[in-house]
Amino acid sequence: MDTGLDADEFGTRPGEERAALPATFDAGLHFIGRLRTPWQARSDCPKNGLQADAICTVEVDPAYAPGLRNVTGCTHLILLYWMDRATRGLVIQRPRHADGPRGTFSLRSPARPNPIALSVVELLGRDGDTLRVRGLDCLDGTPLLDIKPYYASTDARPDARVDRAGAEP
Repeated sequence: MDTGLDADEFGTRPGEERAALPATFDAGLHFIGRLRTPWQARSDCPKNGLQADAICTVEVDPAYAPGLRNVTGCTHLILLYWMDRATRGLVIQRPRHADGPRGTFSLRSPARPNPIALSVVELLGRDGDTLRVRGLDCLDGTPLLDIKPYYASTDARPDARVDRAGAEP
């Protein structure tokens, strides 16, 4: 079984570097559900949730379903998920859109030592253990780590910026 620890469907590009990952893990996680999307291959996924109008489903495992109480009071949620099919350990990457290599922690790429991703999604509705959302950018069946309410008053940072050129100070 491919664990995604060594490579994904795209492999490693020239100029990329991989860190040696420890033999054991520092923490344990429990997946609380799965994300259902129309995308079966990474090349089909949108680059971010704002590029996707698809209505997706958040399937919460029954043991965690009581945690959905009052969730419909939110218009938007933060979903944290595990990009289980991504390359692990890359610390230098060469994105297709960039003119040179970039440090992993300056990118939103799924290829990273811990492939944790997040999306702010619009909550469209709830039916029992499932939520209908818009704004996901992951493969169908991606494991769900957590659900948090999105608070525009504390989560939005209008003055934030990213230097896409990646220039060092």
